[in-house]
Amino acid sequence: MSLLNQYNSLQSLGMALRDKTFSARELAQDTLQRIAQQPELNAFLHVDADLTLQQADAADVLLTRGNATALTGIPIAHKDVFVTRHWRTTAGSKMLANYVSPFDATIVEKIQAAGAVHLGKLNCDEFAMGSDSRNSAFGAIQNPWNKLHSPGGSSGASAAVVAAGLALAATGSDTGGSIRQPSAWCGVSGIKPTYGTVSRFGMIAYGSSLDQAGPIARHASDLVELLCTMSGFDERDPTSLQDCHGKANTGERVRDDYQQWNARFAEQGSKPLAGLRIGLPREYFTSDLNPEIARHIDAAIQHFESLGATRVDISLPLTREAIPAYYIISPAEASSNLSRFDGVRFGHRSASYNNLEEMISRSRAEAFGGEVIRRILVGTYVLSEGYYDAYYLQAQRVRRMIADDLQKAFSSCDVIMGPVSPTLATALDSNSADPTASWLADIYTLGISLAGLPAMSIPCGFSNDARPLPVGLQIVGNYFNEGQILALASLYQQDTDWHQRQPEAE
Repeated sequence: MSLLNQYNSLQSLGMALRDKTFSARELAQDTLQRIAQQPELNAFLHVDADLTLQQADAADVLLTRGNATALTGIPIAHKDVFVTRHWRTTAGSKMLANYVSPFDATIVEKIQAAGAVHLGKLNCDEFAMGSDSRNSAFGAIQNPWNKLHSPGGSSGASAAVVAAGLALAATGSDTGGSIRQPSAWCGVSGIKPTYGTVSRFGMIAYGSSLDQAGPIARHASDLVELLCTMSGFDERDPTSLQDCHGKANTGERVRDDYQQWNARFAEQGSKPLAGLRIGLPREYFTSDLNPEIARHIDAAIQHFESLGATRVDISLPLTREAIPAYYIISPAEASSNLSRFDGVRFGHRSASYNNLEEMISRSRAEAFGGEVIRRILVGTYVLSEGYYDAYYLQAQRVRRMIADDLQKAFSSCDVIMGPVSPTLATALDSNSADPTASWLADIYTLGISLAGLPAMSIPCGFSNDARPLPVGLQIVGNYFNEGQILALASLYQQDTDWHQRQPEAE
């Protein structure tokens, strides 16, 4: 058994490192060996053992001097939409197949400054466009619970490596559910914070008003430390927030809120959640929801009720309208963001062309995959003259209405809970004549992203299949209430072991 599987929480692994049970180099070597033994997952796009071991040696120096943080020596991998020096950054696309950035993304900078050890870059749906990790130019990613199934997307590899014990934690990005859905399908924990609380500087943009970085790990308590490290105002990101409802946007804000909620729960004895109202949107619990998922979600809600919480029936009437609104707004922003990839300054350039216009069109046609081309075309169409008012502006109005509906719901509840996805992890060989069919899998996550609210997924059960597939519970908080939902998730995980279960080795 690997060291990461023996010490599968940040706290226990960090304590072993500080106690000199093993060194950061030994831990990194053990983890790199395990990564090399599971190439079939197709999770890593670039591993450089020499660079990783250099960082591990630097972490050992900090540990020896007593200057370690909670992340010092901890092996972490980054989704390949975050630019990194030395490691390639491809965004899962042929367009950037050999690109190496001259700088690090802000969250990469912050995590490395805390002494974490970078294991490599993780595969993803091309430019983060997809819900099943089959859209990467470098091949599909496998789910470690059943390698014939998808790990979800677009942060599928980020969730898969944590579930498989190839990294203690990983970074992901969530535009319409791309941290929460793969976390649910892989049986791990992941959080999308409030939009603007984590810097997007150095994240290759898909939908700029929606993209948000966040961490994936096994334990909710690990997410606290990771999110505290990642969060904070960044003047290099024009969408970064300085103020969070009267509190400065720092990692300490998240930690303080988390600790305050834990203290409040502890004060209430055997009913720590007394007075907490859990909103259950009736639109989430329809015939479209897989019965096994519904059963496990209900069991999780009952557990919260046993701790003193009360369930409240709420309505989010525009749940279905979130799908067309999102798939108008996000492609529109993508068509603008991806216009920079033209073969002129960087990225793939066609070998055969007669003029500049032909060079650009051929370069883009050769390097972009089908899903990316589809979204660029949709986005260009809805932004074109004569359609901008009818589609794009109308979608933005619906977005505002969705956000208002969520605020109305929070007037009668403290948090919202429900499923992450209407289905279990889908088979990698499943096909549909409709290329947009997979978009429906995001029905429970899109509205939250459009509103910019914090939300997370934690494991709450497994299917009855011969090779069981995980079920995820979504917990949604109001703006800047990451500490509250993380405290709730941590309390649930103190009484359950779903998050500790690991896939059987094949």
